[in-house]
Amino acid sequence: MAFGVKVKNIKTKNTYSIESLYEAIKDKNFSAGVPSLTKHGMATVITFPALDSQNQVWIMKSGFGKETQKFSIQKSTQAGMDNVAKNAALDSITGGLFSVGGMIGENTKKCEKLVDATAKELSEMNL
Repeated sequence: MAFGVKVKNIKTKNTYSIESLYEAIKDKNFSAGVPSLTKHGMATVITFPALDSQNQVWIMKSGFGKETQKFSIQKSTQAGMDNVAKNAALDSITGGLFSVGGMIGENTKKCEKLVDATAKELSEMNL
């Protein structure tokens, strides 16, 4: 784990796109909350409710191609088309201190624990 970054990788039994994985899990209860399908820049990711603008659990497809069995569960900044520009602007204005804020604090530790819990919960679903 790099400083301020938490990533857990899982492998599913079946092959999924990010959209079909979302369909498979959208009605399940997770420690991190209810999953949502979120457009973030050029990518689509599965997200859970953000703890704050710097701490949110994401599920991303790993590897190339539309479908895969490998996904990463990670702590990231709040996803969404509006937030891409907003977070970049805050980082620019603060000379990078906005990003540093996402590496420390109570919500950071909580979000890292939610990454672990979400990875475990997904693995136990035998997808």
